[in-house]
Amino acid sequence: MVVLGVFVWIGVCLHLAYTRMDEMLELLKNSSAIMNRAPLMHGGPFGKLLLVGRISGVVTFPKIYLKHGAVCIDDLNKIPARLKRKLAVLQWCVIWLLVGMLVCAAGIKLYGG
Repeated sequence: MVVLGVFVWIGVCLHLAYTRMDEMLELLKNSSAIMNRAPLMHGGPFGKLLLVGRISGVVTFPKIYLKHGAVCIDDLNKIPARLKRKLAVLQWCVIWLLVGMLVCAAGIKLYGG
């Protein structure tokens, strides 16, 4: 079940990357945490996944980046609420998928399999 979730997550991230990446980069153009990794956009599907992951991390946990001055508060405020929600859901989904994988791996390790 977790593996299926990972494939769905990858599909949704790639769809978002191929349809809205330019918009996201334009909205976050003053944020060094994103623009330093913007060349990943040209790194094929894996680069796009990494960039969407970084953007979703910044949008979901902005305080970390704001404290270090790596993101501009004005840029974050310009992001439409619907896009922010999508990015936050993607970030939390990947966190829970990783937790699920760890639990499955621990179960296999403990009970042999």
